[in-house]
Amino acid sequence: MRTPVRLAVVAAGLGAVFAAAVGVGAAIGPVGAPGTHPAAAAPAPGPAVDAGTGYVLDVLEEQPAAGTTTVVFRVLGPDGAPVTGYTPDHGEDLHLVAVRTDLSGYQHVHPDLGADGTWRAPLTLTPGSWHLVADTTPAAAGEDLALTADLQVAGTYDPRPLPEPAPVAEVDGYTVVLTGELTPGGESELTFGVSRDGRPVTDLQPYLGAYGHLVALREGDLEYLHVHPVEDEHVAPAPGPHVGFAATAPSAGTYRLFLDFRHGDAVHTAAFTVQATGTAADEPAGHGHGG
Repeated sequence: MRTPVRLAVVAAGLGAVFAAAVGVGAAIGPVGAPGTHPAAAAPAPGPAVDAGTGYVLDVLEEQPAAGTTTVVFRVLGPDGAPVTGYTPDHGEDLHLVAVRTDLSGYQHVHPDLGADGTWRAPLTLTPGSWHLVADTTPAAAGEDLALTADLQVAGTYDPRPLPEPAPVAEVDGYTVVLTGELTPGGESELTFGVSRDGRPVTDLQPYLGAYGHLVALREGDLEYLHVHPVEDEHVAPAPGPHVGFAATAPSAGTYRLFLDFRHGDAVHTAAFTVQATGTAADEPAGHGHGG
């Protein structure tokens, strides 16, 4: 998908994802309750097939050890062969998002691709169930795909409650303020303001070709939205303090937003809990695209 605002939503395989969450709950105890995730847990569900294209995210080890590890996977095409040709998007052939199913752990990495089509991604995993999303464009597919798979990590599972919705997040000495609301079924404008020590940050550094990168995941089924800053062809984007996005929530629910921004030669991630309520028809007149 090649538009100024890129939205990738996992529509296929959500039933499998939900079933995976239920299966993990049975293996490690009810969601929200601590327990021990056995090393010899039942095999994780197989990867979800993109129903429209036949592509699959094939993880070679679905029960990795806790801690810093390398997750090895392939993207398989409709013919079952590993994909080796990709169309880069925002400077990368593949964006891998790893999130624990309670949304407490989040990582966004760019794996290395081998000549045989095998990807290797360094991740730091805590015990519990983790959900992977590979956001990529196989050259033969000609469209952006969000392919999913699940991992089960052995050890003592310590689930964390989702933080309450709040418009302010603190990360690495930065304060990030969110304005705007998600509206189910309609495009919503979200703006993030970044400051440090009480002063607006006006020298954000480009990250993946933009001044900010936003991922949203819905609580429960972990439906994935991937958006990028609103771009106006007539106005050059400013390097802060504000970064604007346009996103469409597919339904009402609770979402966790993860904003990546680069400053001081390091990438920082601010996280927010947001409720999407109402309907597109409830939007006030005049609400729309913004920068």
